[in-house]
Amino acid sequence: MTSMATNHAMNTSTNHATNTATPVDEVDPYIGSVGHLLLATTPFAQLPHGMAQLWPIVTGGNDRYTAPLLEGVRLCWATLTATAGKSGADRLANASLYDHDHETATPYSYAVLLEDEEIELEAAVGRRSAIFRINFPACSAARLLLRLPAGATVETQGEGRLAIHARERGVPCYMELQLSRPWQEVKKWQQDEESICEILLGETAGERLELKAGISYVSAGSAAAHLRLELGDADIETLKRRSHDVWNEALGRIEVSGGTREQRSAFYTALYRSLLPMMNITEADGRHYSGFDSQVHDHDGRDHYTMDNLWDSYRCLHPLQLLLEPQRQVDMIASYLRMYEQSGWLPQFPDLAGDRPYMSGNHAAAFFADTYAKGVRDFDVAKAYEAVRRNALEATMLPWTDNGPLTELDRLHAQLGYMPALPRGGEEWVPEVDGYERRQAVSVTLEHAYDDWCAALLAEAAGCEDEARSLRERGTYYRNLFDERIGFMAPRTADGAWVPDFDPTRDGGQGGRDYFAECNAWIYTFHVQHDIDGLSRLLGGPAGLEAKLDALFAATCGGAKYEFLAQFPDSTGLMGQYCQGNEPAFHIPYLYNYAGAPWKTQRKLREIMKLWFTASPHGICGDEDCGAMSSWYVWSAMGLYPVCPGKPVYDIGSPIFEEVRIALGEGRDFVIRAEGVSERNKYIQSATLNGEPWHAAALPHEAMVGGGELLLRMGPRPNKAWGLERLDGPQTRAADGAAEE
Repeated sequence: MTSMATNHAMNTSTNHATNTATPVDEVDPYIGSVGHLLLATTPFAQLPHGMAQLWPIVTGGNDRYTAPLLEGVRLCWATLTATAGKSGADRLANASLYDHDHETATPYSYAVLLEDEEIELEAAVGRRSAIFRINFPACSAARLLLRLPAGATVETQGEGRLAIHARERGVPCYMELQLSRPWQEVKKWQQDEESICEILLGETAGERLELKAGISYVSAGSAAAHLRLELGDADIETLKRRSHDVWNEALGRIEVSGGTREQRSAFYTALYRSLLPMMNITEADGRHYSGFDSQVHDHDGRDHYTMDNLWDSYRCLHPLQLLLEPQRQVDMIASYLRMYEQSGWLPQFPDLAGDRPYMSGNHAAAFFADTYAKGVRDFDVAKAYEAVRRNALEATMLPWTDNGPLTELDRLHAQLGYMPALPRGGEEWVPEVDGYERRQAVSVTLEHAYDDWCAALLAEAAGCEDEARSLRERGTYYRNLFDERIGFMAPRTADGAWVPDFDPTRDGGQGGRDYFAECNAWIYTFHVQHDIDGLSRLLGGPAGLEAKLDALFAATCGGAKYEFLAQFPDSTGLMGQYCQGNEPAFHIPYLYNYAGAPWKTQRKLREIMKLWFTASPHGICGDEDCGAMSSWYVWSAMGLYPVCPGKPVYDIGSPIFEEVRIALGEGRDFVIRAEGVSERNKYIQSATLNGEPWHAAALPHEAMVGGGELLLRMGPRPNKAWGLERLDGPQTRAADGAAEE
């Protein structure tokens, strides 16, 4: 049999070779599918922010790309596979061999050859729907198999149609299926913790079948309507063309020219991953959605979104989406406020089944404040502040715990101005502290200081001046954990004493969790995005900040690297003690801009991008974290970065493309042109903004959104005098008036 599936890498290179590649053709969903230490990426087929999502279910090995066996293709909560002769139980018990040279993965489709039985399985995705195509060899007992959540019900709806109802983690799920030929029999049974639906097709003579699916989280009727409205008489090729065009439009909002083939592939793959979250779960009728409480709610005029990782996404994912689609971010904020109304708290990691109490912080404050600060204000600011204030003042700060109520450690934080650490060697006595995640006392203090600064911006916008003043003061609490004796943020106990013999590199136990979140003091010492001038003063001024950054990139692991990574497995992408593989480090290379050495920002960024972001299965150096890692690369490859969400300004780095054209809507484009850029020509010699000389290593948001051009003249050696001018105004002022002393 000749496979219709083409190797994804070969397909991409062919498009490049013929110079006909559109943005979606540049994408390779298998970039990052071999993890450096922890999680690998998944080759999702999904429309931007789409409700339907497809991906291959593999088994064996440690990473998705190297896994030798494939179980089937998953559509949201149902996995489809096929067999040409085995019994259903045998096929489910034995995943098939597959070969990447007989596989195609794109942002909108997936195809593979199940080698054990020479079955070609292909799928394409719509917004709330999908089409599968199965090409069977000649056989006498063809079957389709669906693995469903336990307790799922399957009802026949006439010739070739099935209705499925299931509950996934308590969320009602509905699917309508339509098969292109009649079946002989439909069986259903329980196996382990799953329901199995077996569709017996009987004899085939090399027959090609199509199976259409509509999904809903509201009702069976909506699932059937989605199938009818989105798919109708379309076949899989028609759906692929439609979805290809949807992705081209979305990715085409940023056009890049120049760079290498690999850089373009890495860039557009990163942009594709940056446009997957959050998921729009509004029904096609535009009137209903499944809420945070798993109840059906009436639509209020704004689409409803879920699936977010705020600890990761507030830093650069949401700012990127805000630049490209500001009104969609307004809908996302409205979605968060609905979740607040339905649960009583703002979530951190919302998904279909509710909040996941992961990580720490009140980072919805950053998301909301950044949107407001950049002039996008078509949301209920008073409600947004009410929700942020409740999380800030009434919910426990303890990591990996559900919101509220306050604990004795939260009350001590309010009294002391920092979260107290457990005394060295002491037994934890606070029952609300997670036994594995620990207190993370330093990172909790620093992250909430930033969040409180963001909350102060919202309080001021809501007209609550006294509360804004109090929250700004809480935004300075980071100072209470700077130990000037050692030059690091460090843990203090409730009696005010510093934890003795503190090691900034290796202290804190597994993941540093006694004091930090997954990183060490080298990283968290720089976690003061909102008051970099204040941090600089603690370190001895700009020269001290520069020296500390230099030391970060030169520091060792304090022992064997494998031992360090065993303790800090999230700290991948190491360069000295800088770890590109985890989000708290993302802004750090840009801090040279504040230390009077922008050329070092340019140098380090190019080194990081060249080393840790490549067009290969190894091409992402840390956990992707729902688009967070990829959005960092999109920003940095363009030559900009939002160091502090909540301030309407972007830091300038070192672009890798000759031209980046960002479509901002209503005919407005902003162009970043890097004249003479190359691998060696990474240093900015001079710049103009809309034809006028530009001497700051930062760009105001308002200068971008009106359209225009930033021209950077690049060279092989640094111009150490460029970029030393500072922007004036609120976007660069310190966190509070006292910090100006």
